[in-house]
Amino acid sequence: MSRAVLGTGGSRGIGAAVARAFAAAGERVAVHYGGSRDAAQKVLDDLPGAGHVTVQADLADPEAVRRMVDEAADRLGGLDVLVNNAGIFVPHPVTEVSYEQWQDAWREILAVNLTGAANVTWCGVQYMKATGGRIVNVTSRGAYRGEPRHPAYGASKAGLNSFGQSMARALAPFGIAVASVAPGFVETAMARPDLDSARGEEIRAQSPFNRVATTGEIAAAVVYLASPEAEWASGAVLDLNGASYLR
Repeated sequence: MSRAVLGTGGSRGIGAAVARAFAAAGERVAVHYGGSRDAAQKVLDDLPGAGHVTVQADLADPEAVRRMVDEAADRLGGLDVLVNNAGIFVPHPVTEVSYEQWQDAWREILAVNLTGAANVTWCGVQYMKATGGRIVNVTSRGAYRGEPRHPAYGASKAGLNSFGQSMARALAPFGIAVASVAPGFVETAMARPDLDSARGEEIRAQSPFNRVATTGEIAAAVVYLASPEAEWASGAVLDLNGASYLR
């Protein structure tokens, strides 16, 4: 029987690729979006198979998160896999922004990237703890390398790595495995301003492959970590950066 999969931030980029990969594997997918309803609907319309849905929530709103997860589980007939992919990436270099801008950036980024993911996880676990499941978090190379122009983003992803490992320990007795993928630069709309800038050549050269990842490469790793065979990877953080940063 096909599994029920909820992926946050599914209207574009990595999230859309994850939705396509699970649907291609025969799973039923809930495509979450924040404000991009049309983009999410396009992703939904292009998915192979049947039984897929879209769900909406501002992940910074805890009650909206609860309603969204409940709706996804109701419309899919349960919840077997959760992918915490949604994230925001707003530049706020410490020497170039006002104190107010600094506070706003930290509040907004942590609310979605870390607290939002934690809240989605809590809500999802309510459906998984009786039957088991898989949770995969999409973090970032920046959690280790540092993000000088996006420090709250780097901190949020480091926190998500730690959160995932805490959940791996807490949820194993319920048959729930939790793992993370930590990509470097990926060909997405979020990364496009950097890739198209004067830094684009230097960014690609960070990897000895002289390129950045495709969304499909990240999605393939997510699908593996969500598979029944990947239980023993619970607690792992898988670097997906083309040897651009080794730790």
